[in-house]
Formats: sequence, C-alpha cells, structure tokens
Amino acid sequence: MQHIINMVQENKQKLKGSVEMSIITLSHGSGGASTNKLIEELFYKYFNNDILLQKNDSSILPMCNGKIAVSTDSFVINPIFFNGGDIGKLSVCGTVNDLAMSGAKPLYITVGFIIEEGLELKDLERIVKSISETANEANVKIVAGDTKVVEKGSGDKIYINTTGIGVMERDVYLSSENIKTGDKVIISGTLGDHGVCIMSKRKNLKFDVEVESDCGLLNELIDNVLNTSENVRILRDPTRGGLATTLNEFSKESNKGIVINECSIPVKMEVESMCEILGLEPLYIANEGKVVLIVGEEDAEEVLKVMRSHPRGKDAEIIGEVIEDDRQMVCLKTEIGGTRVVNMPVGELLPRIC
Repeated sequence: MQHIINMVQENKQKLKGSVEMSIITLSHGSGGASTNKLIEELFYKYFNNDILLQKNDSSILPMCNGKIAVSTDSFVINPIFFNGGDIGKLSVCGTVNDLAMSGAKPLYITVGFIIEEGLELKDLERIVKSISETANEANVKIVAGDTKVVEKGSGDKIYINTTGIGVMERDVYLSSENIKTGDKVIISGTLGDHGVCIMSKRKNLKFDVEVESDCGLLNELIDNVLNTSENVRILRDPTRGGLATTLNEFSKESNKGIVINECSIPVKMEVESMCEILGLEPLYIANEGKVVLIVGEEDAEEVLKVMRSHPRGKDAEIIGEVIEDDRQMVCLKTEIGGTRVVNMPVGELLPRIC
C-alpha cells in the first residue's frame, strides 16, 4: 500500500515539475531557486551585456558627456502579440522614441516585468527575445530589471515597466514655446495603423485585409532631422489620442492656432475603410511608430526630403501650418472646401493600446 502511495506522490511531483517548466508560477517571483533560474537562463541569456552582468542591486553606468534625459513608461497592451510586434518590442520602441523626441541619444533601458501566474514560458521567452532584438537595433543596453509574479486573475498575462536614459549630444531645446506663426506641421507617415491593428485583433473582427501596427524605432529618423535643421521647434510621437490630441497640446501650449489639410494627411485605404465601418476617426487613433513635428517654414521642404529618404519617413507629408489664433484652435480644411474644428478627444476611444 505504501508503495502505491509513494508512486502517486512521485507522479504528482513529476507532473508539478512539468507544469512549472512550461508556465510561470508564483515560485518564479519568490526570490528563490525558480527566480534565480529564470534570471540566469532567460533574462541574462538575452540581455547579456557588461553592465547588467555586474549582477548587483543597482548597475553602475559610465560617465555621460552632456545633459541626461530620462523617460519612464508602462505597457499594458491587449493582445500582447499583434501583427507587426508584441509588448516587448513596443516597450523598447516606446521608451527609445520618447527619449528621441527630446533630442536625446538613447543609451540605456531598465525593464520591469509584472507577470500573471500561468503565463507560458515560451511566450515570456518570445517577449524577452523581442526586447533584446529591438534594443540591439536601437543600440541601447538593458542595464537593470525586476520580475514580480502576481496570482492568477490579478493581472492580464504581463505588464512591462521601463525607464530610459539618454544623453543630450547637441545643444537643442525642443518645446511648444518655440512655435512661431507660419511654421509647418509634418507627419512622418500614415495615421492609425497601430490602433486599428489592435482593435481588429482584440475584437477578432474578420476583415479581408490585415492592418500591420507601425510599432517601430524613430531615433535614427529624428537624428537625421535634427542634423538637417536647427529650426525644428518640437517633436512628439502621437500615441494615445493620436494626431488630434498632439496638435491640440501644441496649440494650447504655444497660444497659437493650427490649420491642417485633410487632403494632405496620409491614411492607408484599409485603415480609412475600417475606421468608417467602426465609426472612428483616424486623427484620434493611436500610432506607435510616427513622429509629428513643427519646423520653421524655411526648412520644411528640406526636412521633408530627408524624412522621405528614411524607411520610417517614406510617407511623410507637410499637413498644415501654425497661425495666429488666441482661441488656440486646431482646424481641419476638408476635401470639399469646408472647415471644422478638431477638438481634444473625450473619453477613451480604445483602451489598452500600449
């Protein structure tokens, strides 16, 4: 009888071990052997660099020559894998792009994981690998990190928090304070790709054409722009709230008006069609690989030319200009010759898109 009991317990232990090898369990966040194994065999495998491998409670960074730029962000997208990317790629692109918008050269990123119990290890490895590949593409190092595991039902698969550190290699101050009447508004490419991609995946909408997210790195494109013109007033990536929110922020912060031309705004036909079906406006839809900038009129055409020569800016367009307007309004000139006000969005159009 005791022999049978021992066999049952042994089989239970084997089954438990098999499950723990394939999914994240609470033990992976306990700080014990499972945590150590996860760090050594997964995170250090993909985030292998001299700074992270100091293996201390904090990492010591080399001296930076210039002012330091810092950005922090959290990523809670659903679904975590989508056409054109995943939460790992998104977390690096979002952080690198935020640093680049201030004119900084991104150097380092920290990554914190909050993982729900039950996430498959193969999915975590896919995300970690994606972070590593995107960081390498951006030429930044993962220098610190943390992992927490929460009980099943207390999260939604995985959340990622990042902090980005960059250095200001050029003497530039990009701010809405710099905006002047007559300046031109440029967008680096088509609007709404990311938001529509996530919407269609989340709701399992059966469209004939799949939209790919524009999730991507912008630091190289922005570096080219800043090397071209000293009259760039401000840069911003139009993520949540889309282009409409960004332009309204510019207008209010500068006490100017902005007029944009509907016929100049690039939108993919499939995105426009899906927005019409869903009752959405591309101006308000999130982007994760686009930059909107305001530049002096005298440099606008040259900046546009430089942007179009880069893969991330090949669809760039001058879409409007800054005007005197104490009402601080953003207006759209429609294709049929009318004009309408583009207000800030009210409420949440599309939750959990980044």
